[in-house]
Amino acid sequence: VQLQASGGGLVQAGGSVTLSCTASGGSFNTYAVTWFRQVSGKEREYVAAVRWITGNTFVEDSVKGRFTISRDNAKNTVYLQMNRLKPEDTARYYCAADYSLSRSSRDYRYWGQGTQVTVSS
Repeated sequence: VQLQASGGGLVQAGGSVTLSCTASGGSFNTYAVTWFRQVSGKEREYVAAVRWITGNTFVEDSVKGRFTISRDNAKNTVYLQMNRLKPEDTARYYCAADYSLSRSSRDYRYWGQGTQVTVSS
C-alpha cells in the first residue's frame, strides 16, 4: 500500500490545519494508521492513531483536546485535524500504516512522504 500525505502549510498560531493521508494500491482495512511528526535533528514523535477496522482512535496527551484523528472509509483516507496550533507544533508530519498499532515509528513499514506544517507566532 502507498500512502500520500497532504494538507500542510504555513499557519498562524491559533489557527487550524487538516492533514490527509490517502492509501493507494490497497486499502487500510486491516491496518492501524498513525500520524507522527518530526523536527529536524529529532526522532519522529507519535501524535495520533486510528485502528481502521474498529475506528478506535488514540491521541497523544500533549495534543489531546487540540488534535483529532478520523477516517473516511469511502475515501480510504485518514485525517488529522489540528486546532489552536502553537509554534511548537511546527514539524514535518508523516502518516504511517501497519497491521499493529505502535507508538514507535520503527514498527511501521508503510510511510507517506510527509507534509510540512509551520506555525508562525
